[in-house]
Amino acid sequence: MSTLLTSGRLATSAPARPRGAAVERWIDRNLRWLLPGPAVATMFLLMVFPLVYTAYLSLHEWYASSVLGPRFIGLQNYVQLFARDERFWPALVTTLVFTVGSVTFTVTLGLGIAHLLVRAFPGRGLARTLMLLPMIATPVAMALVWMTMMSPTIGVLNWLLSLVGLPPSAWVSSPKSVIAALLLVETWMWTPMTTLICLAGLAALPGEPFESARVDGASSWQVFWHVTLPLLRATLVIAALFRTIDALKVFDIVYVMTEGGPGFASETLNLYVFQTSFKYLNLGYASALIVVFFTVIAAASLLLIRVRRTAW
Repeated sequence: MSTLLTSGRLATSAPARPRGAAVERWIDRNLRWLLPGPAVATMFLLMVFPLVYTAYLSLHEWYASSVLGPRFIGLQNYVQLFARDERFWPALVTTLVFTVGSVTFTVTLGLGIAHLLVRAFPGRGLARTLMLLPMIATPVAMALVWMTMMSPTIGVLNWLLSLVGLPPSAWVSSPKSVIAALLLVETWMWTPMTTLICLAGLAALPGEPFESARVDGASSWQVFWHVTLPLLRATLVIAALFRTIDALKVFDIVYVMTEGGPGFASETLNLYVFQTSFKYLNLGYASALIVVFFTVIAAASLLLIRVRRTAW
């Protein structure tokens, strides 16, 4: 009797084995999709859905202080943005000017400092460590320190200018000098990052082209211009890509030091979006600003990525 029961159990459980084997084979065939699946779903929820919802909200009129829900108005926010908004175009120009200046100064200085630090000299390790100090503190803390240094009354920068016979500067208090003052802080804070990228690129360069150039009698400047720069072109594009994205999204130092002032002289698109959404509570119009802002960042990133591909 027990033998019959046992054989019966075996008979009923036997068909499950091929089914389990088929499931295992299916998992093995689709493992490359199953493993990244949770990460892809998470990234979709965290990135794609907010973008789609923001684009949807940009077609509506909605104030956070209103008891009514979003009201569909089509492309009116974009028409208002491009045709009648007196703050959008100046904010866009300020953002582009700040970005071009930041990328130019940080990449150029980073390359120059990296070219000096790549050589062996006494105290090179200490110099590399001190170079990283601007990146240690948070941007908000550094902005507050620079605000004190640029103070017209107690600031040390105007005192240093007086030592060399130069007149005092208004720094962030004047529309004529506010962008230059912000670029000074931005360059001081983020040049170390581009220096590290350029140091890594210089350390990876082959030595044969440099030896051949020296044998041919090339000067140091000719070696740098005709050998170092062409070989380092891809690294410089990567540094410019990182800095462009960061500079386009700049918010902390501008908000802490000027809040977009004096007037709207230093207002960037990121700061304009913040004030429109959290100060004026116009979430529909702020969403349209975000869509345009995202388009600008994506276009700049794609352009630099295309340049990077041609640089390799």
